[in-house]
This record gives sequence, C-alpha cells and structure tokens, in this order.
Amino acid sequence: MQKLINYPHLASEVFSVPHYATRQMLDAVKAVLLPRLQGVVTAPEVMALNDAPAVPTNPGPANGSIAVIPVHGLLVSRRGQITETCMELTSYERIRSQLAIVLNDSSISEVVLDINSGGGMVAGCKELADYIFASRDIKPITAIVNFNAFSAAYFLASACGTVIVSQTSGVGSIGVIMEHMEASKWEENNGLKFTTFYRGDFKNAGSPHEPITDDARTEIQEMIDNAYEMFTSSVAQYRGIDLKAVIDTQARCFFGQAALDSGLADELSDPQSAINAIAARNKPQVTTSSSVQLRATRMQQQMQL
Repeated sequence: MQKLINYPHLASEVFSVPHYATRQMLDAVKAVLLPRLQGVVTAPEVMALNDAPAVPTNPGPANGSIAVIPVHGLLVSRRGQITETCMELTSYERIRSQLAIVLNDSSISEVVLDINSGGGMVAGCKELADYIFASRDIKPITAIVNFNAFSAAYFLASACGTVIVSQTSGVGSIGVIMEHMEASKWEENNGLKFTTFYRGDFKNAGSPHEPITDDARTEIQEMIDNAYEMFTSSVAQYRGIDLKAVIDTQARCFFGQAALDSGLADELSDPQSAINAIAARNKPQVTTSSSVQLRATRMQQQMQL
C-alpha cells in the first residue's frame, strides 16, 4: 500500500497555513511535495530543513565597509539549505543572525540585502522586517532586487532604507495565499478512514480528512485577513506611503520603472552597478580581491546564468 504521507512536517508547513508567496512559488513547492504525499515518489528526502549553523564564518567583508546578505529562494521560519531539486531555502532566523553580526561590526558601515525570492512563510516574516526597519537607525540598509522581491521577500525589502530595482526585476505581490488540501476522497478510494476525537469547536478546523466546514472557512478567512492587514500596514509604515495605495496594488507585481511609479522602489539600476555604486560611496580600503569585489562578481555571474 502506498504511504499516505511521506513528508508530514512539510505538509503541515505548506497546506492550511497562510503564506506571503506568489502563486508560482506555491505551485513550485506543491509540484515537489504532492507526489510524495501520495507515495508516488520514493526518492531520497528533499526540501528537508537542516540544523546547519545559522551564521556563516564570514557574512561580510573582513576589512571592507559594506556587507552583502543573500535573501534567496523560498523564505522559511527556521534554518534551511539548497535542496536536491535546486530550490534554495533561506530562513528568517539565518538572515537576522547575519544582520546582527554586521550591525555590530565596526568595520562595516553599510548593509545590502541581495534579494531574489518569490516569498514564503508568514511566520517570522513580520518580526524580521521590523528588525530590519529598526536597524536602519544603526546603519544604512539597501535592498538590491536581483531579480525578484515578491510577497515575503518584498515585505523584507520594504523595511530597508532604499529599494533598488533593474529594468526587468520585480517587486510587489503584497498579499496572502493559502490552500487547504482535502484528501478524504483519496483516502476512501484507498480504503482509509480517519476518526478524530477532539474538544473545542475549532480544534479540528481545516482537517484534510473531511470537507471543510463553513465555520472553518470563516475562521481561516479571518486569519488571512489579519495577515493581509499586517502586511499592507507594515509596507505603508516602512515606505512612508498611504495604506490605500498599498491595498490598491491588489497583490500585483511591478517591474522596472513601474515599481518606482507605484512607490514600492526608489532607484532604477542593474544589480552590478548598484553594488559598485554602494562600494564606491563607502570607499572601502580593500584591494580588488576583497570580499566586496568577490560578492559583486558573484552577483554579476548570477545575472548571466
């Protein structure tokens, strides 16, 4: 008999919880996860969160004056890794740890977030964004969109002092999405029946083993509405723009000049020129082989892939 669920922890993180993520990001995760939920794929485990150290040994230039922190791939609450499907996981926990180090490093005068992400989890996003916003009083923090900063990734970018986009890079998708997976018909066809015992009217709300109830729908929609209000009001606060203007974006994605016109970005520049300009502004006393130049080179290589 096929296994009902091969990845119970990941299923609980994907279904029946709200996400600050694009439709495409959510579908990409489901494409990997759904065959495993059905027991169709028996390949080695993928998308597993590991317990690797949250802080690299050298998150920024040792002798320079700017630090570049990557914000790439699926954004998750806890520590992550690059998976066997080449989907990169970056945790809010890891970003905060890296940021804390460079904020306390007197040799670093400015911080850059190198962002390329379609978003991720709601849990932990607001807390990190508030930390970034408060940290702007300590050191300048710039978001370079290289090349996507959607949903949760834009939540973080909006908290930075400056958001830089290129002609083809995009920001926005200020919204919340959630999917409920009902497996009752599949379970019935496979001869499975789940009986759940619980106390509290909403303890079993959203169970995948039975059709969703009207009361559960109401409860879930309230959760989505709360997450949406938190997202939109935070962006309005961080960016200093009217809340209605944020809501009126209706989760659209804006590219290039349109991102500036919408008030979601500040400057138009390709990522390589942006990082070079920041390095020049800070006038780091480093050689061409410094960490700053190496990171700038890596960004250029990523653009060419």
